[in-house]
Amino acid sequence: MSAASAAERLDEVRTAIASAAALAGRAREAVTLIAVSKTHPTEAIRPLLEAGQRVFGENRVQEAQEKWPALKAEYPGVELHLIGSLQSNKAAEAVALFDVIHSVDRASLVEALAVAMAKQDRRPACFLQVNIGDEPQKGGCAVAELPGLIEAARAAELRVAGLMCIPPADVEPAPYFALLAKLARRHGVEGLSMGMSADYPTAVTIGATHVRVGTALFGERR
Repeated sequence: MSAASAAERLDEVRTAIASAAALAGRAREAVTLIAVSKTHPTEAIRPLLEAGQRVFGENRVQEAQEKWPALKAEYPGVELHLIGSLQSNKAAEAVALFDVIHSVDRASLVEALAVAMAKQDRRPACFLQVNIGDEPQKGGCAVAELPGLIEAARAAELRVAGLMCIPPADVEPAPYFALLAKLARRHGVEGLSMGMSADYPTAVTIGATHVRVGTALFGERR
């Protein structure tokens, strides 16, 4: 991807976010664009960095470890988000590398993160992932288990930034986004990590504070 095409794609996505935010009477600045760079090599990421994007999302700790320390050194101000599922035995590595973790979905992971954060004196913000469509193949806590997970996260002094979801594929996502927003209001959390390349404008109109956009910025994954 050339620097010009990267800048054009970035501008298109930012414009779509701004339009959706305006439609909902929200400020464009209320929405953080996370460029999902998972599976993409550093040479595909660098044009977006050159175009000014500084917030990126990765799915796997190991892949992020291979790419981002050098890129972070080269481009100051990068904020790195873990958006994929996290094993408890990788908690310490995730805390060391990521600024925000979007996939906290069980009490055992809360405990592992709390221990790692205390040891490293580093506290990435955390989103609690909800299995909003009750799909057995997806991560996230059940809706009924969310109150207990929030209580555990707060007791462990995690920085609970909000809730995250991935709606079922190939169905209208708006009801699922609306349910996540309702749950966030009920539990007094502000952040909503929801919306991807196919549906992020819808998510923004319903209150998304963080959208996770990959394909619209990078093209189809290899």
